[in-house]
Amino acid sequence: MNIAADFAHVDTWVFDLDNTLYPPKHRLFDQIEVKMTDWVMQALSVDRDRANHLRQHYWDLYGTTLAGLMAEHQIDPSPYLHDVHRIDFTELPRDEILAAHIAALPGRKIIFTNATVPYAHEVLAARGLSGLFDALYGVEEAGFHPKPSAQAYGTVFARDGLNPARAAMFEDDPRNLIVPHQLGLRTVHIAPDPLPAPHIHHHADDLTGFLGRLLG
Repeated sequence: MNIAADFAHVDTWVFDLDNTLYPPKHRLFDQIEVKMTDWVMQALSVDRDRANHLRQHYWDLYGTTLAGLMAEHQIDPSPYLHDVHRIDFTELPRDEILAAHIAALPGRKIIFTNATVPYAHEVLAARGLSGLFDALYGVEEAGFHPKPSAQAYGTVFARDGLNPARAAMFEDDPRNLIVPHQLGLRTVHIAPDPLPAPHIHHHADDLTGFLGRLLG
């Protein structure tokens, strides 16, 4: 397959953040999950096992733990978002090759994450990717509607003004590519194991390598 030809029409490149712009082997999100569980324990006055169950259950059901807490417990999202994203980034390595590849992509480059924009800036700084993106959108910019909600994509894409028929999206969570595919984006699943599915156009176990092949 000629990968470059499959993306020749693309002028907007949409990237997820966690486990997409860095490999999951660095396990940055593990720190966030611990903080999420701690937060649920305190906010709902439950033990760790129950809090851990709810964290995963809400993620499965609503797309994020936060969305479940807001829907079922009416929690204020701001303190939660501030607390769970205060983590250590020192183990996250720079990737100069990935930076060069992203810089070489023609057109606009944006980030759309279920995390926050300040957290995204921290990740980008640790990876050596600061200054490469034209816009960053987090859950706050999406009106606290997380991916995979269609409303989240509608809000962010309208705000950005992108044309879905001329855009591509890179994402580690396959369910977060369903709506982009329906809207007409080229979809790329970034994960160690392939997931054959009609809403996924390409699979890659490594974003850096895939962009290298795309750019030729």
